[in-house]
Amino acid sequence: MNKIPVYFMPGLAASSTIFENIKLPEEQFEMHFLEWFLPYEKESIESYASRMAQKIRHENPVLVGVSFGGVLVQEIAKIIPVQKVIIISSVKSQHEFPTRFKIARRTKAYKLIPTQLLADIEKLVKYAFGDNIVAKRIKLYEKYLSVRDKRYLDWAIETILCWNQKQGAASIVHIHGDADEVFPIKHIQNCIAVKGGTHIMILNKFKWLNENLPQLIIK
Repeated sequence: MNKIPVYFMPGLAASSTIFENIKLPEEQFEMHFLEWFLPYEKESIESYASRMAQKIRHENPVLVGVSFGGVLVQEIAKIIPVQKVIIISSVKSQHEFPTRFKIARRTKAYKLIPTQLLADIEKLVKYAFGDNIVAKRIKLYEKYLSVRDKRYLDWAIETILCWNQKQGAASIVHIHGDADEVFPIKHIQNCIAVKGGTHIMILNKFKWLNENLPQLIIK
């Protein structure tokens, strides 16, 4: 039996180590991991997605993206044929952004974010996940948030806030935590809600994902 190739794309500033607890049955699936690379100056998300798509070596893959990675896999799916797109803790269009994102986009306030300071893991974690992060978690995130280049961070923050997708594809499988603090579920339509899932449920709800991803992929 041919195995189904599943490509995983991590979230903003994260490395593929965020998927270390995700296990799919090896007799049925082949897991592959994509990593962020530096964007060109003022590179469009379409151009970046095209370059990332070149790293996909299988025809008709399944794409799984977390947060900003979920946005990117949707763009990749516009470029190459895919079997399925699954997004986790992400959005399907600009209409699912919370109000603060829409204000930041309209006012261009994101340009004021001192991204050079975000190379400091503590500041990056608090920016990405909120101020309620305790010190013991910061060490944990230091392991996962490995992309701290200012050029990448500037590009990524502007790119997600200025994403111009008006409507998500109906075929997208959207998994979302009902306690997501970055993309509150009240703004999200047509998703599979995970009780108690936060924006980092790829780390702490991996058991739910391991139980449910196989059938969501082949359904």
